[in-house]
Parts: sequence; C-alpha cells; structure tokens
Amino acid sequence: MLKFSLSVCVFMWSLTMLSQSNNGLSFVGVGDMMLGTHFPSEDYLPPKDDPWPILQEVAPVFADADLVFGNLEGAFLDEGDVFKRCKDLSKCYAFKTPTRYAPVLKKVGFDLLSIANNHIRDFGPEGLKTTRHLLDNLEIAYAGLMNKPSVITEVNGKIIGMCAFAPNTGTAQIGDIEGAAKIVKSLSESCDYVIVSFHGGAEGKKHMHVTRETEIFYGENRGNVYKFSHAMIDAGADVVFGHGPHVPRSIEIYKDRFIAYSLGNFCTYSRFNLTGANGLSPVVQIWTNDDGSFVRGKIHSYHQIKGKGTLRDRSNAVVFKMRDLTKIDFPELNHRLVIDDDGDFYMPYEKPLESFGFTMENNQVQSPKQL
Repeated sequence: MLKFSLSVCVFMWSLTMLSQSNNGLSFVGVGDMMLGTHFPSEDYLPPKDDPWPILQEVAPVFADADLVFGNLEGAFLDEGDVFKRCKDLSKCYAFKTPTRYAPVLKKVGFDLLSIANNHIRDFGPEGLKTTRHLLDNLEIAYAGLMNKPSVITEVNGKIIGMCAFAPNTGTAQIGDIEGAAKIVKSLSESCDYVIVSFHGGAEGKKHMHVTRETEIFYGENRGNVYKFSHAMIDAGADVVFGHGPHVPRSIEIYKDRFIAYSLGNFCTYSRFNLTGANGLSPVVQIWTNDDGSFVRGKIHSYHQIKGKGTLRDRSNAVVFKMRDLTKIDFPELNHRLVIDDDGDFYMPYEKPLESFGFTMENNQVQSPKQL
C-alpha cells in the first residue's frame, strides 16, 4: 500500500469526492449586460450593427452549463422618447438597445434574466413592454418587477424558480427582506432549485468589499447585500447571484449554498467605464448536488476591451481579484474555501479521513485500496 503525505492525500480525496458528487445541475451566472444603445447616438452600437462578435467567445462556456443567468441593463426599443430625467440628453446614461439585437441573447445561451435594475425603465412603459414581449417570444424567463418578482422554468426535468430584487422604482425591493424571503420560501416549496438575483451595493472600485452593512450610494439605499443574501438562503435559496456595483466582489459559501456578491460588468459595449476592475468580467459556473447544495465552481476569466467585446483573459486577472477579495471579506473561509490560480474553487471534504478508509501508520496517511 502506497504512503502519502496528509496534504496530498486530502487533495486526492477532494478531487475524488468532486467527481463523484456532481449529480445535480450546473449554473452559470454573469453580471451586467447592455449590448449597445442607439441613444443618444448610433455611434454607441457595435461594429457592423452586429452584437454577436462581442459575445461569441463566451458561447462555449455557456454551452457547458445546464442554465445560464444574466442581468439585463436597459430596454429593447426602436422608437421612443427617453423617460429618465436628464439635464443634458447628449450625456444622459439611458440605454435603448435595438429590438433586432434581442435574439443574440438566445443564440449565446441565456435561460434566465433579471430585469430588476435602475435602467430597465429608462424608456418608460413602452420600453419595458417591448422588452418583456421580446423575451417572452424568445422563451427567455425573466423576473424582478413588482408585478413579476419571480418566474418558474424547467431544465433537464428539474423545476427552477428564480426571483430578482433591486432598490429601484417598479422592481421587487431588496430592502424588503421579509417580503423577499416569503417569495423565496414559496418557490422552494414548489421548485427543485431556487436562484435569487439582487442588484445592490455601492458602485465602483472604491466599493469592492462586502461591508456587511447597509450601503448608501448617491443618496440611494442600495441594501445590505450580506444580510439579504443570508436571509434568502435561510428562506430556501440555493444560489445567489449579485450584480450592480459594476466591479467584481467576493464569493461565499453559506450553509452549503453559493453566493456571488457582484459579477461586475459582463457585456456592456458602450457608455460604461471599463477601466481597471470595471473591465473584469467573471463568468462564474457552479455545480450542485440534486438538493441544491454546492459541490464545486469555476471562475472563467474574461475581460472587456473597449470596442471589441467580452474576451477570454489568459492572465486570469479576475480570478486573483476575486480570490483576494474573498480572503479579506470572509477570513472565516480562508482554510475552508480553495480558489486556485485557474479559477477552480471548492470546499475540501471535512469528515475524518478514517471514515473513508484512510488509516495512519508511522505518522503517515495510508490510502484506501480503491485509490
């Protein structure tokens, strides 16, 4: 029988457990999307009036998942006046994406979208109506409105419930934690998996940390995303995908459930700041057990290059950024959550080695015969 050091033995056993435990679904989550806007000028549309090239590099990762989620910033609309109040229309951050762009969301693989954010009503009721109509026709499930806080869909024979929350007018409210928990509890009673999305937290590189406190930004209450996320899992959520800060934030495993506190900017072709951390675009994939509990995950490293779209980042910059943030924000996980240089992350198995057939001999771990 071969002898191994304890660290090598635990590592090998962790890999074995991971390979044997993935009997649930895999989910991909990404952050903010705005595929180009023809307001205030068509100069803000992608080259050749074609959004596919700015997304195509992520398609293989999406294809490997059972379900893909993202946050849709702005409305699909061809003709219509801006609803958002702007002092100078030439500098107004209001997003109106041509309706002909909508099918690319289906083509690249999106199954679920949150429309709970501060831009979905930039072009008023007409923009919202058109967006909803297009998503319905494309059979892309969406949620996040006060009158549609949740949605239920089916994937591989499993029933998936999703609900989305934000601090903005007309959206299901992130500040109403008790009300949100009731929605989650109801979904958990009828669904195999429950995904929660939130648009919350202060914006920008100065606000990359999870403070565990209520965040106020430009006078607006952006919620306590830590308290909110934990409450949602307590109520029955299996996965929490956060967005809104426009930069990546840390990840957490809480009660064997996965939380991403911000997935940053994913595909925001124009009118977004893409310098530094704002240009990092994590594509986070997680694998679950059939009860929704976390098995393992991977941060696929992408970044945005202005004028070119969302591209693979071979330097894995977003992996190192999110690992550093997680170590700082959740020190209690430092010896329990492993995030390696390639973006793979998992929780090493914590049961006694003896329960899996390992034994000690001369102060060294003896592996079980099957290994």
